[in-house]
Amino acid sequence: MAQRSSPGAPALPRAGDMQRKRTRIAYLSLLPVLLILLLVKAYPILATIYRSFTNWDGLYKHDFVGLANYKEFFGTGLFMTLFKNNLVLLLSVPLQVIIGLIVAVLLYEQVPGWKAFRAIYYIPQIISLVILGYLFRSMFSLDGPVNKVLEALGFSSSVREWMGDGSTALPIMVGCITWYSIGWQTIVILGGMSGIDPSVFEAARLDGANFFQRTFKIVLPMITSVITYCVVMAVVWTFTSLFSLIYSMTGGGPGYETMTLDYMIYEKSFVTGSQLGMACTISVVLFIIVMLITAAEMKLSDIAEQKWG
Repeated sequence: MAQRSSPGAPALPRAGDMQRKRTRIAYLSLLPVLLILLLVKAYPILATIYRSFTNWDGLYKHDFVGLANYKEFFGTGLFMTLFKNNLVLLLSVPLQVIIGLIVAVLLYEQVPGWKAFRAIYYIPQIISLVILGYLFRSMFSLDGPVNKVLEALGFSSSVREWMGDGSTALPIMVGCITWYSIGWQTIVILGGMSGIDPSVFEAARLDGANFFQRTFKIVLPMITSVITYCVVMAVVWTFTSLFSLIYSMTGGGPGYETMTLDYMIYEKSFVTGSQLGMACTISVVLFIIVMLITAAEMKLSDIAEQKWG
């Protein structure tokens, strides 16, 4: 039988009131962080979008010019040149993910020599991209070791300034990015594989599954979400974080043959005369491209997970 409160006694708070009070306290606790995020993240994005419609020079000039910047960027063919270069560099993404997956499985299965390799596979990742760029630039220069080896082997006709031609510089950059990123891909995939029951591998070995069957028929379907994360992060990084590598390897040249969208933002901001309005336009275009590609990758990942799940 329910107890009644005595006359004059304070009323007990209701469960719903307590829940609403806790909710208000939670939102008030998060408010400082939300304000900081709005200040640090949302405001710069909105300001960049607005200034992409102006001829802003970084200081006083900020006349509204409508879609003039966008028309100039797309109308001159510059966008297609830069986007093509970005797409070529994206070839490194499947290479680094597949190689990272194979290396992770080798380390997980403790093949002979795995302890020594475990100590060195991450070394490229800790090298500065600027140092890495200058290293590859010196290796493939006209008097660099690559041409010296070709001359010694009797292939003097193949000697060239490798970084002075976009048709050779871009593939070299793809190889450089792949080599640099394998360590990161490996360590992330190893983290995902740690959640797989070791008995699954033991059963596969007993059933006679070889290395590639264990990799692509057992590991890959069980870590689909991890692979998706690796691909998405690699694509975003390739589109937005190659400035220091390109700056030290080729400077975007010759012409625009190795220049990417993110490098052009620097060019328009600081090299070709404070065209920060155009730089904001390119930033907005790059933001939209990355968002669209990421959304497409997530959709394809959901389809693959449903198929393999």
